[in-house]
Formats: sequence, structure tokens, C-alpha cells
Amino acid sequence: MSNEQNLVQRHGTNERLNHWVVAITFVLLALSGLALFHPAFFFLTNLFGGGTWSRILHPFIGVVMFVSFLALAAKFRNDNRITDADREWGKHLAEIMANKARNLPEIGKYNYGQKCLFWVLVVVVPTLMVSGFIIWQPYFAPAFPIALVRFAVLIHALAAFIGIIAIIVHVYAAIWTPGSIRAMTRGTVTAAWARHHHPAWYKEISKGVK
Repeated sequence: MSNEQNLVQRHGTNERLNHWVVAITFVLLALSGLALFHPAFFFLTNLFGGGTWSRILHPFIGVVMFVSFLALAAKFRNDNRITDADREWGKHLAEIMANKARNLPEIGKYNYGQKCLFWVLVVVVPTLMVSGFIIWQPYFAPAFPIALVRFAVLIHALAAFIGIIAIIVHVYAAIWTPGSIRAMTRGTVTAAWARHHHPAWYKEISKGVK
């Protein structure tokens, strides 16, 4: 904990860099994927140098995101284990959104919503990688039966849709909760923010446990 301006260290430099690599590559994949998915979004290929370059770059960017996400998941998996306190907290989500919640269970480093997002991505990202590998032209797709390739295209699109929705919710929640974005830009939050949003975690770091 830092005494200067009463700030609390929430994320280290490597964690933040890893997070932003995943975030930026995910956005690039979403844009290039949408451009290749439907003609209405084809204009987005201009961001990547045209349709051919969009098709070439998309899977390689996907590999970068997958590797970066594996490192992120390995780092954060223990802090994202869902507990009984998290489930109880989740039952009061409507009250929390309305800022009317009282007597909530104490939350650790991440709340129930953040943990759910984490585990959704743990499923979605590998699904995107595996299905993307199967449909990757011209390198790997010819090695698979056409029926499997077609099925992989469907799974890839479905996983991408779920991932995009999850990230939109994540960004909205970060903006909706003042002080959250600072944690991933500067790495610190105020002690008051930590006490209010993650009291169990604040108690741990106050005791020097974390």
C-alpha cells in the first residue's frame, strides 16, 4: 500500500501490459472478424489494408491474443475462484446497479461479475483458437473434412459473438464504476475505492497478506 495520496497497488506493470495486449488484439480481431463475417462490415477491412490483408492478419493476431490470454488466465485464476460470498453478492446485482444495496457480503479482489467474465473468456478464447485453427486457410483447413470446417465456422462465429458481448459489458461496467479504469492504466486505486468495492481484499492487503 502506498501512503502517497492514500493509494493502493492493484495491478503491477506486467499485469497491465498483458491486459492491454489482450484487449487491443481482441478489438482488432473483432473488427477484422466482423469485416470478414458480413458484407455490411466489409468497410472495416480498410483499417487493415484491405480484404486480403484482413484475412491474412486476422488469424495471426488471434495467436497473439491466445498466448497473451493464457498468461493472463494463469496469473488471475486463483483470484477468480467463485465463492459462496460471490454468489450471494450476485443475488443483489439489481440493487447494486441501483446503488441501493445494503449489508452485502465482503468481496475479494474481484466481484462476481468480474469472475463470471473471466470464466466466460476462459471458455471462449480457447474455443476461438481451436475453431480458428480448423478454418485457417490455406494452412490447416484443407487437412480437415469439409463438414468439420463448416461446423467450426459456426462455432467460431458463436464464440466471437459471446466474447464481444462479454467485453462490451466489461467496458461498460468499468466506465460505470468510477476509479476502475485507473487500476488498469496507473495500476493503483484509492484506499476508499478499495474499501467500498472490495472490502475483503482491502483487509488482506492492509494486513500485508497480499
